[in-house]
Amino acid sequence: MIEFSPAHRQALIDRVRTYCNDELSIELGRFDAEFLVDFFNREIGPYYYNQGLFDAQAALLKRMDDVKDAIVSLEKPTP
Repeated sequence: MIEFSPAHRQALIDRVRTYCNDELSIELGRFDAEFLVDFFNREIGPYYYNQGLFDAQAALLKRMDDVKDAIVSLEKPTP
């Protein structure tokens, strides 16, 4: 499970409550919103986390290719 600081967790809870109220016309209590945030964190969070790792790896590999190309461009011709 992804660990959030108390401030970030509270912000997530507030956002869930606001979303449910504004978009679904459901008034969600604080404890219900906490349980919902915990559920998403536990059940869906790993998918987002893993995708973030995949995206970071892809970005790093691209940068490494750029560095490799830059190094190759520094090569001096030899006889």
